[in-house]
Amino acid sequence: MEAKDEFLEIFYDNVDRDGADKLVEWLERSDFFTAPASSRRHAAYSGGLCEHSLHVYKRFLKLLELEYGKDWQEKLSLESATIIALLHDVCKVDCYKEDVRNVKVDGRWEQKPYYRFEDSLPYGHGEKSVYIISSFMKLDRTEAMAINWHMGEFDARVKGGSYAIADAFYNYPICLLIHIADIEATYFDETRDI
Repeated sequence: MEAKDEFLEIFYDNVDRDGADKLVEWLERSDFFTAPASSRRHAAYSGGLCEHSLHVYKRFLKLLELEYGKDWQEKLSLESATIIALLHDVCKVDCYKEDVRNVKVDGRWEQKPYYRFEDSLPYGHGEKSVYIISSFMKLDRTEAMAINWHMGEFDARVKGGSYAIADAFYNYPICLLIHIADIEATYFDETRDI
């Protein structure tokens, strides 16, 4: 099954919330299913963003079961888990532009294709995903917190000295689990292309 089909099947099977259909329509009009997940770090190829979202989803479900047992859905619904994992990086929609750069190969400069990051809505990362999703459907507090803080220690606010992430992880441990799932997907499931 292609990544887009798998994404849509999981989403439609698990999410039944007002506005979800409009969100999917927006995703389909955007480059979500063809965009890379990054410019150089991981899944830096066409379709990488959708594949990354699926990797995070699968790892997140495993972590939920590992932490809370087979009855993990008493702690977090499958709908919430799906929303958090599949949509955590919608902030990357329409941000990667195909370009070329000069790379030295065997002592000679060659032009190689790459993705340049160009954000027309510089709202942040996790907070931008929350903002976008919330324009289509309501998120509960745990969903919003988890998506907002999924970058963990790599979040620009944390790098700037904010300690708010510690409170988020203590008060909403789902934030930590989605961060771990994101990191696992990045480093175990996806390739780095520099």
